[in-house]
Amino acid sequence: MPSPREPCPVASPSWLRDLSGAWIFYSVLPAWPGVAPRFERIARFAPWVGLVLGGLQALLWMLLQGRVPLLTQVALVLALALLLTGGLHMDGAMDTADGLAAGDRLLEAMDDSRVGASGAQALALLLLLRAAALAALGPAAAGALVWAAVWGRLAPLPAMARFAYLRPQGSAGFHRRHWAGLAVELRPTLLLLALLLPVSWGLGWSSLLLAGLLPALAVPLWLGRRLGGHSGDSYGACVEWAETLALLLTGLLSVLVSPAAG
Repeated sequence: MPSPREPCPVASPSWLRDLSGAWIFYSVLPAWPGVAPRFERIARFAPWVGLVLGGLQALLWMLLQGRVPLLTQVALVLALALLLTGGLHMDGAMDTADGLAAGDRLLEAMDDSRVGASGAQALALLLLLRAAALAALGPAAAGALVWAAVWGRLAPLPAMARFAYLRPQGSAGFHRRHWAGLAVELRPTLLLLALLLPVSWGLGWSSLLLAGLLPALAVPLWLGRRLGGHSGDSYGACVEWAETLALLLTGLLSVLVSPAAG
């Protein structure tokens, strides 16, 4: 029993506990005080965590703008992105690349903690594509970083809805066990998009949706078909590839619609 001087604990609603769990699971940021995290339906709140992570990257981009060389600015923002997640999703992307190259030994290769040649190439390719996108975007990269982080963390939701989980006893199997259906799990993301789209930063609604929604749907579908399902590693790969392609497509669109392009 709490002592007379201690306030009685207040029960948090389940959605808030899942949001707190998503904050802990998807980032290395400090846990929230006073809310007991729950790790059941956390994937629905991943885009909200992405909003914060992308916002921190955007803040660093703006602070460095014009103060350091562009290459240094890009490298520091890419490093921050990895630090904020503890490399969680990038590790999954590398393991997934090794699995795709292993043929029938797919799951064995993905379980191997050692990084293979395909995983190393995936890491290099992802970082190079992001660097190219940020360099092309220039000052507009701040807004693109936020949007890409949101779109990337939306990508595992269609993967969970459409494909079986490859490892029923795997550490990420709880996503499927507590799955309430795509229409329900998408509600927090739809609310987030409704808040973000009215303050979109220049390319317009159609361009933002094209640049982000296309990879957020195409990547999980392609990976699911290649792998025959999804796992925690491939969920991470969905995040990394969808986020990277969203940045790259946004960069290409920004070049196409710029006055200089004409």
